Amino acid sequence: MVSEEHIVDYVRQLEGVSEQEQRDKNDRLLRVFYYGDKIVLVVRAETQPLRIELRSDNKLAKTLQERYESVMESRALGRNGIEIICSGQLDESEIIDLIRHSYEQTRVL
Repeated sequence: MVSEEHIVDYVRQLEGVSEQEQRDKNDRLLRVFYYGDKIVLVVRAETQPLRIELRSDNKLAKTLQERYESVMESRALGRNGIEIICSGQLDESEIIDLIRHSYEQTRVL
């Protein structure tokens, strides 16, 4: 199972990433990670199973959405990202790889 703690620990180690806690319109906690002013990762902290949103290029996003029912268009990033329900379809190492991809995508914007 994907651990929120492991995800947060990983993204905090990425150079130049800052974190802000926010609340969504339903007053649920969001942990938002930025590179500069661009979102790298959103962790919807009070969800079960855990939900995260991250930046993704369009081709990868489409492939993941077609392959996994737990991957959909991001609410925070729209067509520039994906939302993943961490229900086990993707394992933690795959999610870490996608976070790294999001970080790299954000750095080149």
